[in-house]
Amino acid sequence: MPELIASVFNDVIGPIMRGPSSSHSAASVRIGRLIHDLFDGVPDRVDISYDTLGSLATTHESQGTDMGLYGGLMGWEADDPRLPGSPEELVSRGTAITITKSELGDEHPNTYRLDVGRGDEKHQIVALSTGGGIIEVVEIDGNEVRLFGDYVTTVIFTNGSADAEKIVELEMADSWSTSGDLILALSQKPLDAAALAAADGVASVRTLRAVLPVLSRPELVVPFNHSSEMRGDLDHAPLSEWALAYECARGGIEVEQALSQAHRLLGIMRTGVETGIAGTEYADRILGWQSGNFATMTQAGSLLDGGILNQMIIYVTALMEAKSAMEVIVAAPTAGACATFPGALLATIDAVEADDEAAARALLAGGLIGVFVTNRSSFAAEVGGCQAETGAGAAMAAAALVELGGGSASRSLSAASQAIQNVLGLICDPVGNRVEAPCLGRNVSGAANALSCANMALAGYDHVVPFDEVLDAHRSVSELMARELRCTGLGGLAITPTAQKIELDLKRHRK
Repeated sequence: MPELIASVFNDVIGPIMRGPSSSHSAASVRIGRLIHDLFDGVPDRVDISYDTLGSLATTHESQGTDMGLYGGLMGWEADDPRLPGSPEELVSRGTAITITKSELGDEHPNTYRLDVGRGDEKHQIVALSTGGGIIEVVEIDGNEVRLFGDYVTTVIFTNGSADAEKIVELEMADSWSTSGDLILALSQKPLDAAALAAADGVASVRTLRAVLPVLSRPELVVPFNHSSEMRGDLDHAPLSEWALAYECARGGIEVEQALSQAHRLLGIMRTGVETGIAGTEYADRILGWQSGNFATMTQAGSLLDGGILNQMIIYVTALMEAKSAMEVIVAAPTAGACATFPGALLATIDAVEADDEAAARALLAGGLIGVFVTNRSSFAAEVGGCQAETGAGAAMAAAALVELGGGSASRSLSAASQAIQNVLGLICDPVGNRVEAPCLGRNVSGAANALSCANMALAGYDHVVPFDEVLDAHRSVSELMARELRCTGLGGLAITPTAQKIELDLKRHRK
């Protein structure tokens, strides 16, 4: 099966979603949607198994895995307004749900083991959430597969004696593979399932819709995968030149289309800021509305003069509050870090009065930094702690701010390098297993980190270690980090007496 090639709009700036965590809330929607299509409808029984040594065993309800998975099983999208009520809705439709937690020895902390049935049909699925809403299905009915949701996937169940090559020739698939009694055909558009089902040796056929916005295609080639592979005049041209070249090659689109999508995403981010400042409420929440008061005091001159940083704080906290109230956000690069990059970027766009194209280009420049992170390390807090989420968000923001300040690609890479250097080892220890505290403060500090590094890079400060090497260190630190410090709620602030009381109170409230 083809490898997943990172895309700015798939892996970094997106998904457009509701919920506290892209690794949990949005990824589980995508997994659920693929299962919905595998059954051609809503299943009537779902048995979920989680490894007690992973992350999902402790965050299933508190970080929206239940909300996302159950919504996906009903075919809903990640930004569907009905998502908060999906657990009750799925049960009301007659679906029986059981959850088992035990030591399973799963290598990835976000491993979903699902035994799903509908009538006489049943399937076992093993899937991973790898960070930022990206998923990988690794098993179907005990057969090893690699599905990322970046193609329309036709799953052909055979009786074990079918001629796979002859069957796939009936329809023009981009690529196909076999695993046990499965044939998997990948394509840009749905194949003729009826024709395939009529072939000798075929038991049944299911069509799984793509769940990623940017599809893959045969012989897909991108101009580079790492910052050290970039060629051209990096000392004089802006990073957005390389970002556009990369994403246009990845998506098979023109520059105008990439800029248009970037502008659309900026609009959703802007709406999130406005929603947060106007005031948000949500019952299952630790922190109340605070951004509005900060904005009022800033306008009145009642706070210390922070300049553009104060505006960043308003935007960052407003976005985090919107996220916690289940409003629509853009995970950039994750939901837990949905405010560092967007908040810093929007505040700087306003401060320098950037036009629409400059704003879109800056967003894409930050997105390219995220692609480099994806290719050498991870965004997932379950893999690398908060250094993976707000660390990456700060690096993306720093690079984008350099672009808005008129800096070159080399200066953007310098700022990104310094931003991640500043947060290596930062743990993920959410209070009450909610993505609010200390997450809000860390998103703010990520924006401050980005602003500092951007100005330092523009002034020619030496970042010393090249960005690719910093990302290798980032990955290495992740591998050394204790499980208790990687979004499990088992270490750091999460186990203080106050945090434990908050979690208990929240559980009582949910009941």
